[in-house]
Amino acid sequence: MNKILQFINLNRGEEDRQKVVENVVSNISFRGSNLWVLACAIVVASIGLNVNSTAVIIGAMLISPLMGPIVGAGFGLGMYDFSLLRKSLKNLLIATVVSLTVSTIYFYLSPFKETQTELLARTAPNIYDILIAFFGGLVGVIAITRVEKGNPIPGVAIATALMPPLCTAGYGLAIGNFKFFFGALYLYSINCVFICIATFLIVKYLKYPPVEQLDARRQRQVKYVMTFLIAVMLLPSIWFAFRLYEEKKYNQKVDQFIEKEFDARGYTVLYRKTRYLANPHTIELAFLSHKFSEDEVAQLTSRMRAYGIENSVLRIRQDTTDLKRDILNEIGAERKTLNQKDVAIANLQKQLALSGVDNSKVLPEVTILFPGITNISIAKHLFNEGTDSTKTVYVMLYKTGRDLDKAEKERLTAWLKQKFQVKDFEIYGETLPARETGRK
Repeated sequence: MNKILQFINLNRGEEDRQKVVENVVSNISFRGSNLWVLACAIVVASIGLNVNSTAVIIGAMLISPLMGPIVGAGFGLGMYDFSLLRKSLKNLLIATVVSLTVSTIYFYLSPFKETQTELLARTAPNIYDILIAFFGGLVGVIAITRVEKGNPIPGVAIATALMPPLCTAGYGLAIGNFKFFFGALYLYSINCVFICIATFLIVKYLKYPPVEQLDARRQRQVKYVMTFLIAVMLLPSIWFAFRLYEEKKYNQKVDQFIEKEFDARGYTVLYRKTRYLANPHTIELAFLSHKFSEDEVAQLTSRMRAYGIENSVLRIRQDTTDLKRDILNEIGAERKTLNQKDVAIANLQKQLALSGVDNSKVLPEVTILFPGITNISIAKHLFNEGTDSTKTVYVMLYKTGRDLDKAEKERLTAWLKQKFQVKDFEIYGETLPARETGRK
């Protein structure tokens, strides 16, 4: 047992305690250069979130000095140094206000206000964020108290991620979305509190001497405050984690339903959107060519229960009906009937006008390079990425007498990207029956 205890002993390699405390105190204050570094780091992090660049966000986290006052508060609690605690909390408040102000101004002035995935990732904290903050804080404090600091500090700065939630909160203020603001601020509070608690525990474990000798009553008060903070941060996070778990389970069931009921039967899903937070949940689908009757939709809805999908509505977007109504409104009441072919032609004409792509000029080139293709339609489409943001993607629908293999599809996609000078190009194909292609 002694060998095991010696093996995990944190006192080995420990830095002089007076020097550790001096270093902690020196990193608390936000004056002069520290304040400038903080403001610049906030701008860099805001830009990274704005352009959805993980590398830029990581860079901002590495130069951020926000850990200083949080660790200082943990040392103040652990050593019952309430003067250090007050100073740490005061500087943390200053840093928070400055960070929120700078990020709000940046996002208010920025012409790009799309909600990127990096921003959304900081708006719904859960139990995993608590675990990251706590264990990341443990690593950070252990490293601070070592003679050889090693390289954990940069890793802790990246893992605990104090800067991005603050910038996201500023983004929420800038666009007037208080759900984003409070969600991001809650994540920031989680990180601060649990890094502080981790610091407190290590300071107590290493038995740093108390600055003030407290009676049993004051010590109990400190413990009660710590317990209260843990409960306030922990309980909502458990609920968020449970909701995230339920949503992932639901999406897995929807994936299974779509794969077996549509993909396996050769129906190409062109559009899909799941709204788990709606009551009832909604599943929206659109298909390349197949049109479903009301009876088929009703049967599919009833079969969802077999996959464990409860309290859900299946909506299959049958664009022909809506498009027919729109065209009737535009051309007047003189045309009372429109067959499906007329609607399809009008739809292609609208898509052509929107996309600015002359399919008749592209088709001859495509058929030379890929002889199996008989017809194409190219247009720009706005795709919802499962968030509040959208992405414009070029899409080509083609008809072919034989299935294109994987290599041909990749070559076709690469050629289209090069021709239209775009990064995103999706292709969807339909193989014609032999009687339509003239084959025996």
